[in-house]
Amino acid sequence: MKLIKSDIKTCSELRAEYEKKEKPGLPEKILIEGVGCRDVYNITAPFDDDGQLIIAGRVEARESEQSEVRFFIESENVWAPREGTPVFQLQDPFVTRISGEIILGGVETFPHPTIESALGWRTVFYKGSTIHTLEDFFKGPDGMKDLRIAELLDGSIAIFTRPQGEKGGRGKIGFTVVPSLNDLTLEAIENAPLLENQFTDEEWGGANELHVLSSGLVGVLGHIACFDELGDRHYYPMFFVMDPKTGEHSDIELIAVRNDFLPGASKRPDLVDVVFSGGLVRKEDGTADLYAGISDAEAHKLTIQDPFLPYER
Repeated sequence: MKLIKSDIKTCSELRAEYEKKEKPGLPEKILIEGVGCRDVYNITAPFDDDGQLIIAGRVEARESEQSEVRFFIESENVWAPREGTPVFQLQDPFVTRISGEIILGGVETFPHPTIESALGWRTVFYKGSTIHTLEDFFKGPDGMKDLRIAELLDGSIAIFTRPQGEKGGRGKIGFTVVPSLNDLTLEAIENAPLLENQFTDEEWGGANELHVLSSGLVGVLGHIACFDELGDRHYYPMFFVMDPKTGEHSDIELIAVRNDFLPGASKRPDLVDVVFSGGLVRKEDGTADLYAGISDAEAHKLTIQDPFLPYER
């Protein structure tokens, strides 16, 4: 399939296009208990661990940025911590499978090496046959969030990067392929070329979850974000599709906005209009369940049309 790419579109232009489309439905709030007065947000989609569906979520006090990743199971429409599972000192978890193993990733924070009282961050990866056997195996470059990997149909590894600063500005998506997980290196990540015509220099975005399609294309669930004139943040869940062999990719399209979800709490006033894509469960009826973090305070779910279905074989 030919992937047609046009010029860069801003958040406001993408939102105007989205408003003309049929709106998604069945919004739900993911009810999570068992963590005291802390919030759970930026969840993954449910995934199988040893025959049981679980969700990983960012657990954090409302007034803090110190978070941990915990695992939750559902009973009677309420999610609660799964007993005996490890807890990771991470933010924004994500999950995939490579060579049959679970790959868990998240953002690790640490004291900034040069800026006093500031934090640095990097993406770290763990792997294991189950959640209980996860061991860390790779740390991404300092200063890089939204680093994602996936196993392609030929067994090679797709890498989506998000450098900031001199190369990526506020955050742009890069892409490369390595032969195997053993070839995942800082050099490969840092040398990954940026995808063209995705973000203006004033806006930013990243990949959140990768779906390898039967056609061999990669469906990318991600986010695009901007500041408004008051300094408030606006995060929109989006998708695009990429051919890992040619580097061609489709336009970014929004798949939801904050108002599509139920009303809820916000961590701060400037984060009200934040939807952070967590994961997508694709269903046989042509729809998909989008799991997302809302306003840096809650976890919600929304039923949408499967954005990747037209790109399958």
